[in-house]
Amino acid sequence: MNLEHVYLEHAQDVLCQWLAWCRAGEVALVVVTATQGGAVRMPGALMAVSATGQRCGYISGGCIDADVVNHARQALRSGRVERLRYGNGSPFIDMPLPCGGAIEICVLPKAEAGILRACHERLASRQPVTLNLLPSGDLWLGHSTVASASSFRYTPKLRLRIAGRGADSLALVRLAMASGIETELQLREDAEAHEARRLGIDNVTQLTLPSTLPALNDDPWTAFLLAFHDVDWEERLLAQALEGPAFYIGAVGSKTTHARRCERLRAVGFTQRQIGRIHGPVGLLPSMREASTLAVSVFAEIVEAYQRKVRCPFASTALVLLAAGQSRRFEEGDKLLARLRGQRVIQRAAAALQGHDLAARIAVVGPDQATRAVELRAAGWTVVVNAQTEKGLSTSLAAGIREAGQCQGVDAALVLLADMPNVPDAHLVDLRDALTPERSAVMSLSGAVHSPPALFDRAVFDSLTGLAGDAGAGQLFQSLAHTATVAIPADWALDVDTREDLMKVQAESDRFAETT
Repeated sequence: MNLEHVYLEHAQDVLCQWLAWCRAGEVALVVVTATQGGAVRMPGALMAVSATGQRCGYISGGCIDADVVNHARQALRSGRVERLRYGNGSPFIDMPLPCGGAIEICVLPKAEAGILRACHERLASRQPVTLNLLPSGDLWLGHSTVASASSFRYTPKLRLRIAGRGADSLALVRLAMASGIETELQLREDAEAHEARRLGIDNVTQLTLPSTLPALNDDPWTAFLLAFHDVDWEERLLAQALEGPAFYIGAVGSKTTHARRCERLRAVGFTQRQIGRIHGPVGLLPSMREASTLAVSVFAEIVEAYQRKVRCPFASTALVLLAAGQSRRFEEGDKLLARLRGQRVIQRAAAALQGHDLAARIAVVGPDQATRAVELRAAGWTVVVNAQTEKGLSTSLAAGIREAGQCQGVDAALVLLADMPNVPDAHLVDLRDALTPERSAVMSLSGAVHSPPALFDRAVFDSLTGLAGDAGAGQLFQSLAHTATVAIPADWALDVDTREDLMKVQAESDRFAETT
C-alpha cells in the first residue's frame, strides 16, 4: 500500500495497513464508536496510527484528526485504552466541530492482531464481518447480544464488472480505478485489450464467443454494466448476470434500445420481475453524449445503489411478526406478556430492527389478544387481527403476507415469531444479505432444522398465502429452488412455550449480561 494515500477509508484497507505496520512496531487502532449530528464518518470508521505518527484512514473532515493522532501516540506509550469525545459535551473546547455535532472515539494501543487479521481476511474474501468492542477495549468477531458491546458491521468493497467496448467502457474503468474500486473489463477484440492495458487497466478478460462466456464471478457486492451494442452479446451477457447475485445490473442505450432488449429477454423466458433488475437507460443524468460525462453519471448511479444496499438493507422489506399464538402450554397466562429482564416478551420482539428503515412493520395477533395489539401499536406496528388462528399458524402467516403484499415498495417479507425474543438484529441482517436477487427464500438453520426467522422474495407471496395448518413456511421452503440458509445459534433460536422455556431464555440473557 502506498503510504501517500493516508485517507484510505474502507475497513479492509485500514486493517491491511495496520497489519503491515504491526509487523514493524507498535500501532494503534482508532475506532469511531458514536456520532451525533452531521459527523463526516459513520460509527465503525477506522484509523491506524503508527508509533512514528504515520496514519491511515480518517475520522473527521480534518477538524480533529491531527489531535487524535497525538492521543493515539500517547496511548501507545502508556499502553492504556483511551476514550475521547469531540464536539458537543467535549472537554476539548478549543476544537469545536463546525457541523455542531459530536464524535466519540476509542483508541486501542494493543488491539488483538489475530482478531483484526481475521476481520481483514473475511473482507478480502468478499464476506461481511461484524467486529465487537467492549468497554475494556477487547475485540471479537461475530454477533453479540452483550448490551454494553459496540458492534460494527463491515461489508465488502464495491466491485465493478464491465462488458463492453469503446470509449464509454474505458472512461468508466479509469474513473472507478481512480476511486480505488476493483474493476474487471471484459472485451472482445485483442486491439481493445491492448489499448486498455496501455492505459494501465490490468484486469482485462478476453471474450471469445457469446456461447462461451467466462464463468460468472459476481457476488452481492458486484455491479455489472453492459456497454455492448450487439444483440447476440447483449442477450447472453444479461441472461448470465440475471442468474447471479449482482446488486446492480445496467445496460447502456436509449429508451428504445432498452425496450427492445427487454422484449428479447421476455421472449426467452425471463419474467418481468427479473427484467426489472436491469437499469436502462443508465446514469443519474439522462442523455449523456460524451464518454467522460456518461462515466460520471453511471458511476454515481452505481455508488448510490451500493450505498442503499449497505446502509438501508431493509428499505424494500416488510417485517412480519407472528404474535397470535394461543399460549396453551404456558402455565401463567399469556406468554408474550410475561416479563423478561424488565420487559414483556412481546416488547422485546417488537424492538426488532428498530434502527433500520423498513418498507412496513406488520404484526399479526388473534381476535382475543387486545393487550398484545396495544403493545405492538405503541411500538409503531401495523396490527392485523387474524380471526382464524384456530386453523393453525399458516393462517397468521397468510394474513401477514397479504398485508405485506398490499404495501407499496415491498419486494420481500421477513417473518419473525414473537415468542423468539433472543434473535439479534445482526442475524436478520445476515438473512437479508443472503437473499440475493436470484434467490426466492432464506431460512434460519438451527442444527439440522429449518426454522424462523425466514425471508421470502415477493415472487413466492402467493404460495405463502396458500399454506394450510401448522406447517408454516418450512413446508414451502423445501419445495422451492434457489434458496439458502443461515445458521442460527441454539441460544438465539430459543422459543417460549412454557415457563421452563422462559427461564432458559432468561438464563441466556443473564449469561450475556454477566460478560459486560
